[in-house]
Amino acid sequence: MRFIEGDELGNIKVLRTSQNASVQVLSAARTDSVTLVLNIFSCTSNGALRMTPREQDSDSPTSLTTSLPTRLSGWRMYQDTFAYGGDEVDLSVFDTERAFQNTVDDLTAAAKKRKRSDALLPGEVWRAKNVPNDNLGLRQPIRITALTYLSSSSGSNHHLLTGTQLGSVRHYDSRVARRPVSDWKVAKVGGIATLEQGFNAHEAFVSDNEMDHVSYSYKGLAGSVTSIAPSPTCMVSVAQDRYCRIHSTFAPPDQLGQQQEHKGEVLEKVFTKSMPTVVVWDGDHSSAKPATASPGEPEEGDDELWDNMEDIDENMERGKGTKKRRNN
Repeated sequence: MRFIEGDELGNIKVLRTSQNASVQVLSAARTDSVTLVLNIFSCTSNGALRMTPREQDSDSPTSLTTSLPTRLSGWRMYQDTFAYGGDEVDLSVFDTERAFQNTVDDLTAAAKKRKRSDALLPGEVWRAKNVPNDNLGLRQPIRITALTYLSSSSGSNHHLLTGTQLGSVRHYDSRVARRPVSDWKVAKVGGIATLEQGFNAHEAFVSDNEMDHVSYSYKGLAGSVTSIAPSPTCMVSVAQDRYCRIHSTFAPPDQLGQQQEHKGEVLEKVFTKSMPTVVVWDGDHSSAKPATASPGEPEEGDDELWDNMEDIDENMERGKGTKKRRNN
């Protein structure tokens, strides 16, 4: 498996997992071996979205830019659309091609209209609606901290998952309603740091301090997890303690309420010089074997080692502790 990691200094590294005995060891490579897609997208918290083509002509501009709302905390792309959310910025879905056709004047005029109504921005195809007021009739704040698409076998991009600062994980279906179709209070203390869809049915990986509705959790994580990248065989996470970890994963129970028989664990960790901020899986299925910890089976040379060991009887054991008297 191959993963691409980015750090706080703007460096990109390739992380490879290779089968070594019973555990997969992580090794880093230089950025020359990175295979990039046709277009590279980047988005800042101030709403500056940029698309940089990989192959550029001398006559074409180096990159295309457009403006999105500010105070963004999450941005995710899937197929020909992208979604974002943030501080008092509810979940929105954009058409990627139409988003880069907007001019600055069009975006400014649309932003003014948006404050007065629920009109969509140019290129915006769907926008979520805030959840109802609480039991006291007070408006609930919009604090989206993480989001991801929920891809399906049909390839539809109508399902999205968001995490909030108040510890909720919400499931949206843009074909059904603007409000979430499911709302789970997952975290007891603190908000959702990051979340990713798993490769099994009804599986999602969520990073936070304390959570409910959890199948299993991973131990030994000293720093806050900043990004996770699931794959069919394992999962890689990066944290603020500058460690990159490989985790084993197991599918959740078939029925709700059943006990989780097998639980994932940390298989290997590698220290990085700079703090990693994001990691993604490149989609390569070259390794089909799942990463699992070894149950401690003996190696081939163990039998020969035991056969060559000398037996110690009871008399030899007693004589071992006696001291010889020194003759003057």
